[in-house]
Amino acid sequence: MKGQETRGFQSEVKQLLHLMIHSLYSNKEIFLRELISNASDAADKLRFRALSQPDLYEGDGELRVRVSFDKDNRTLTIADNGIGMNREEVIDHLGTIAKSGTKAFLESMGSDQAKDSQLIGQFGVGFYSAFIVADKITVETRRAGVPANEAVRWESAGEGDFTIDAIERAQRGTTITLHLREGEDDFLNDWRLRSILRKYSDHIAIPIEMPKAAGYDEDGNVKQEEGFEVVNQASALWARPKNDITDEQYREFYKHVAHDFEDPLAWSHARVEGRQEYTELLYIPAKAPFDLWDRERKHGIKLYVRRVFIMDDADKLMPLYLRFVKGVIDSADLPLNVSRELLQGSKDIDAIRAGCVKKVLGVLEDLAENQPEKYATFWTEFGNVLKEGVGEDFANKERIAKLLRFASTHADTTEQGVSLADYVSRMKDGQDKIYFITADSFAAAKNSPHLEIFRKKGVEVLLLTDRVDEWVTGNLTEFDGKPLMSVAKGALDLGKLEDEAEKAEQKAVEETLKPLVDKVQGALTGQVREVRVTHRLTDSPACLVADEHDISGHLERLLKSAGQKVEHKKPILELNPTHPLVKKLDAESDMSRFDELSRVLFDQALLAEGGQLDDPASFVRRINHLMLEMAA
Repeated sequence: MKGQETRGFQSEVKQLLHLMIHSLYSNKEIFLRELISNASDAADKLRFRALSQPDLYEGDGELRVRVSFDKDNRTLTIADNGIGMNREEVIDHLGTIAKSGTKAFLESMGSDQAKDSQLIGQFGVGFYSAFIVADKITVETRRAGVPANEAVRWESAGEGDFTIDAIERAQRGTTITLHLREGEDDFLNDWRLRSILRKYSDHIAIPIEMPKAAGYDEDGNVKQEEGFEVVNQASALWARPKNDITDEQYREFYKHVAHDFEDPLAWSHARVEGRQEYTELLYIPAKAPFDLWDRERKHGIKLYVRRVFIMDDADKLMPLYLRFVKGVIDSADLPLNVSRELLQGSKDIDAIRAGCVKKVLGVLEDLAENQPEKYATFWTEFGNVLKEGVGEDFANKERIAKLLRFASTHADTTEQGVSLADYVSRMKDGQDKIYFITADSFAAAKNSPHLEIFRKKGVEVLLLTDRVDEWVTGNLTEFDGKPLMSVAKGALDLGKLEDEAEKAEQKAVEETLKPLVDKVQGALTGQVREVRVTHRLTDSPACLVADEHDISGHLERLLKSAGQKVEHKKPILELNPTHPLVKKLDAESDMSRFDELSRVLFDQALLAEGGQLDDPASFVRRINHLMLEMAA
């Protein structure tokens, strides 16, 4: 058996503690919620383990959390008879503050109280919030099923190190003792503690107990009652009738289940009956977690079967594009592989998943229709994740498409507030396509030469600048019967937006400039697939477009940046016959100079499209040469 050992924390503990005090000072009682939540989770985990190992109960199957205080010693104690921890788990969980993201956590610290308080729940440092009211914390714990002499005592004053010692402990579970700071007498008051516990633990399914309140004997003297009494409702909130639950209770339960300090945007609470019976309580958070883009992270859905906790990373219950959803699913019956702690795939699982997805999408649709400001908040935080659903969830693709929001030339701002339905409602007479452009940035999209003809005709174009947008447009080919069309791919067909006179004029110009097109094609052999007269430019001399069946230059760059090998497809160069530079090129008789000018036009078009030059030095040399000629 190992003796007492002193170890240092694995992060900047003083910085973290300062942050927590700074962020939570106005609401010190939150530490109690965190400790009660941890104790409740420990009880849930024991209940699940005991399904296959009943001996873990050790003859005591009544799970509970007890809260008590000692005024003389100025201590507050939270004790549970849950799963407990062994020495390695104590070191791992209590000896490493914010182990899931210490660096990012520290980098994210700032002066914004609301923002900083949110970080605490994200990075798993709720336990350390106890140092707000305590100058020393003692934890005694024993893992269920291990001998009494393998218990552990952990102790720290929060100053950079902690001690860990082997002790004897007959009772399984964990006891946390807070040695309160001066001035924290509120937490040594019976009535005050009871009111806090009711506030934060009525929704918890296990009883939260305190010593019975003092009474009076026959002579009127104060008499301390023996034993403990339950101070919370001790009923799973999701199992109670909706009419019996207040909005405040819903919000508090969210903070418990999501370990978040902010209120959720919305929630859905429903009981489904029939062949597959289950209850779902699902929340839409207001803020994205720091690890939102980690597709391998554990989901925020807690799975119960008949109120018995099973797991909190049930991937099969929520698709990846809804990984931001938090909450609880409680099923009447599910096929479990208890020994392996796996949720087996079945039609029942698929039915629950499909039902929950529809509920979440319904909540988002309600927000979008009735609370647009809240939906704008949601979209800012989770819009790019929801976009993944267009390709991942074929069954709900149309519903997801209605929820998408984009920037466009209509508003001319970076805000993504235009829905596809909004776009369709503003389509010009004769317009039969939804036009969009993808680019690396909003400025590049807004100022792209490909938009010139659309501005001239007053046609709205969606400006897509998120990395995921290329996959969205690849999977979403139409909306409301209107095909989506990239303005930078294929031949431009404006349909009825062009009259017959315009089409005849264009055809005549093409015939007239065919010799120039052939010469430029020869000068750019190996660089372009084709050279042709443009119909989309009004102010720029040239632009590059991808063939209708090729990937765009933007997507090619994205794939290469992700490390994928992509076969380069030569672009198509389009020339604007009305531009002075093109007219000058047509009149150029010196073939050497013609070649130089042709290459300059190609390089400029490549840069305007957002591409990179293979030989930037040659481009600079050509530009300098032309500038000197002009100055001569």
